[in-house]
Formats: sequence, C-alpha cells, structure tokens
Amino acid sequence: MTTTAPPIDTHRVDLGQFDRVLGDPGEDGTLMSFARCAELDRREEFPADICRELDLMGLPRLYVPAAFGGALTRYDDLIGALRSVARRDLSVAIGHAKTFLGGICVWLAGSEEQARGLAADIIAGAPVSWGLTERGHGSDLLAGEMAATPEPDGGYRVQGEKWLINNATRSPLLCLLVRTRPEGGPRGFSLLLADKRDLPEGRWRTLPKVPTHGIRGADISGFALDDCPVPARALVGEEGAGLETVLKALQITRTICAALSLGAADQAVRLARDFAGQRELYGRKLIELPHVRRTLGESYAALYACETVTAFAARAVHTLPEEMSVISAVAKSYVPTRADELITACGELLGARAFLTEVHEHGAFQKLERDHRVVGIFDGSTFVNQHALINHFPVLARGHHEATGNEDAVGRAADLAAPLPEARLDRLSLLARGGSSLTQGLRVATGELRALAGRTEGLCRVAELAEELNNRCDRLHGELALSPPASQYVQPEAFALARRYEQCFAGAAALRAWLLNREPDDDGLWLEAVLTHVLRALRPAGRPTSGEVFDRLFDAIEGGSAPAFPNAAGAR
Repeated sequence: MTTTAPPIDTHRVDLGQFDRVLGDPGEDGTLMSFARCAELDRREEFPADICRELDLMGLPRLYVPAAFGGALTRYDDLIGALRSVARRDLSVAIGHAKTFLGGICVWLAGSEEQARGLAADIIAGAPVSWGLTERGHGSDLLAGEMAATPEPDGGYRVQGEKWLINNATRSPLLCLLVRTRPEGGPRGFSLLLADKRDLPEGRWRTLPKVPTHGIRGADISGFALDDCPVPARALVGEEGAGLETVLKALQITRTICAALSLGAADQAVRLARDFAGQRELYGRKLIELPHVRRTLGESYAALYACETVTAFAARAVHTLPEEMSVISAVAKSYVPTRADELITACGELLGARAFLTEVHEHGAFQKLERDHRVVGIFDGSTFVNQHALINHFPVLARGHHEATGNEDAVGRAADLAAPLPEARLDRLSLLARGGSSLTQGLRVATGELRALAGRTEGLCRVAELAEELNNRCDRLHGELALSPPASQYVQPEAFALARRYEQCFAGAAALRAWLLNREPDDDGLWLEAVLTHVLRALRPAGRPTSGEVFDRLFDAIEGGSAPAFPNAAGAR
C-alpha cells in the first residue's frame, strides 16, 4: 500500500499528524490494520512491507541524531512516534525500532566518520542489530564469550556467537559486544560495528530463527563469527570501554522501551472499552456495570501514571542526564509492569474473547497480550533494573537527606511546554551520585499543591494524598539508608523496597506534571486518581482504599471532560 504521510524532517515531529496518517487499525486497508497484522502473526511472517512503508514515511530518521543528519532532536518525540506504531502492532514497533538500539552505541562513542556512515545507512532503510546476549549468559554481559583477538597489522579476529538477537538475520550491520581481554572484567570488553557486506564468506553465518510465543513474526535469531576478520575501523570508541558504553546506552534504550508498553496499554484499554460498550449482559450494556466502570477507570489511572513516568524520563535525557541511571531503571521496571497489570485487567473484561484468535478485532487482544510479555525482558529484565535501583540505595538515601537535587532541571523535564536543551549523552553516568532530584523535591511540590488548594474541596483532597505520598517517601528513604549494601545475592526485601521506590517516583512525576501543565479549570481529577493508584501499593496490606475516584475518572473520560495528558498524542 502507498502512504500519503509527509516525510519526517529535522523540525519537531507532528505526533498527532503521524498518528492520524497511520490510521485506525480497526479499519481494513490501513497500514497496520488488526486484520493484516493478525494474518502476519498466524504465518509468523516478518512485517517487511509495513516496515518498508514506515521507512518511506521517514521513521528511521528519528533514530539518527540531527547532528549526524537525522531528525532526532527530542527523545520525547521518538517515544511519541514509537508509541503510535506500538498501539497498532507491537511486532512492527519492536522489529523496526531495534535499529535505534543497534545504533545508540555509535551515537555515544563512535567517531564522526562512523556516526555519519551509520546514519546514512539507517536513513536509507538498513536495519541495525545489537549483539549483546549469548546462550547461557542472559543478562550477565561480563560472561560474554565472543572474543576479538587483535591482529598484528590492525583489526581483529572474532570468534563466537550471539543468540536471541532481534533482527540478527535481516540486519546488514551488527553492533557487537566482544571480549578483547582473555580475563574479561569491566575493562575487558569492546564494541565493534561489523558490516556483513564486508565480511568474508564462510567466516560468518546466521543462526535459525527462534520460535516465540509472542512477536511471532519478529526476526529473533542470532549469528556466529568463525575466526572472522573485522577491520580496525570497526572499533567503536576506545578498546576496553565497550561495557561502560553499553551500560550508558541502556539508559537511553530502557527509556525508549516505555513507548512500547504505552502503545500496548493504549490498545488494551481501547479494545476493552469498545467491547464493553457493545456487549450486553443481564439486560444491560457491559459498560454500565459498576465493576466494569471501576476497572476501566483504574486502567485509565494506571495509564496516566505510566505516561507521567515516561514523559519525565524522556525529557530528563536532556535535563538530568547524570541521573538517568536511576530514572531509566524506574521507567523500564515500572512502566512494563504496570502495562502488564493493565492488560490483564482489560483481558478479564473481555472474558473468552481475550483468548480467541479470530473474533473481536481479529483476535487483536490475545496477540497484544502475548507480544507485550517480552517488553519487560528487553534491555534488562524487571529484576535487572530493580537490582540497578538497589545498587543506588545509598546515594538515593544520602541525596534525599541532603536535598541537593536540581529543581530547575526537574521543572524543565516536567513542564511539557518548556524548551529542551540538546541532549548531552556524554554526561550520562553509571552512578547518579546525587540521588534523584525528582523524589528529593516531593516536599516542595506538595507544598505548591497545598498552596493552590486553598479551600477548594477537590484540590484539598488531592493535597492530602500528596502529603501522604511525601511522608511515605520520607520513611522509605530512611529504610533505604538502613538497607544492607548491595551484593551479588540480594535479599528479597531489597526488591520490595525498590518496588516501593518506583511507586514514589511515579507519584512524584504525576504531581510535577499536573502542577506544571494544568489548565486553569483543572480540578486535579486525574492526579487524584494516579495518587490513589500509587498509594494503594504503598499502604500496608489490608488497609481499605476507596476506589470511587476511578469511577469519577471513568465518567469524566466518557463524557469528554477529563483533560488528556499533554503528551498523549491521541492515546484516548
């Protein structure tokens, strides 16, 4: 099919227009209609034609920073575009966006010549694969066995294989993490940008596609290099700096992964709401039943919470790069987990139709549920990201006690109308030494809300929730200070603390977003719903929590009176 979308240029992307051009997936004949994507899923076929159309629309240009000739100037724009794709089909979004993940290390550490050469390939439509994982090692990158031995006359001989790699077969370009010191260690790994088109035949091979439960059409495979010569110009950054570069790159890619979960959540809520509006039960529409309204209302609240975390994280790349080790870990753990919960709740409303493959929008829900399960694993699993938070407990506690956060940077990240500075990826750090400015400023934000509330009943109620969140956040940081030092064998209690920290972070992000983006007549309804949603997870087990705010949120959204989150790009 031919699209009429204007190509993406170097000015800011019009996300609303991009979303409209992609069309309604419920209508046959659109680029990513439910019918078309369901058929590809049944055949376990890669969506090559759809990806080709996205190439023609210029989406690959958003994977390339403007400094190298692309259109990427703001990471929230990239997230918005990928969310639009993901809300139609996750397999397409995952398969296409992998190129950004494959190129990010070159944007961070590559030479000008490497970056411009790779940019030209990406803009021309060449996918790039990121070769990190190997059989038997999973997320343990220090255990990687693919070895690159230096040649006397320059270049390397590479031996080993990478496995469970997205686009490993399709991509002509491979960004490889390789062992360059036999003993390994933090300085024992380097990055090579290998071009299959330049490698000698017989020295490399692709591995078979791995059948998967979800994203069935994705090219999840691998490749092996057999004493394969790779030229010296393939080295990305300094020899021995590969692991550090990868860990910094993951701070960006983990943030971008939240777009996949937001798109999946959008689609789940839409499918459940549409079904509930059509289905009759006990002589009434399903949507008229109190339990259904409550479930959808809380799903909207969860979606608002995920949006605030994601928007803050994307903009923090520009304003708080030194803290992205914490922010990205929260985003990658919190957003996919909440989206999984939301999808499960929506599936319960659909009943049997949540499992059937050829009814209600061509079985879109069961495909969505299968596809999204893998998002929590990408770029470090939920436990890996929570472990990263646990490693930060001492600095989070110290920073909270000393209150040294950057209030100005928090404000620019949370104010969605504020201009963003150029992203300084060179300022990314493996440790957020000052802790988290967002949670450190929660008391200040709570005071601002209290001052706004005055005698307005609705806002007074919201201010009380914010005060409770602030008190619980203070107590949590006291517990973080007493937590034993992180080690290889982390106790389960530490993961529980990490989950509570994520909830505090989400509540703080929502409060800042509301304060800085509210309309004059905004009664704080969506913020009240998000804070209630967050506090449910922070309060002691067994304490009853009223859910009537979710009923009010549902009614407001159904009646068109609830303000959409400003970064939603047509989500509802």
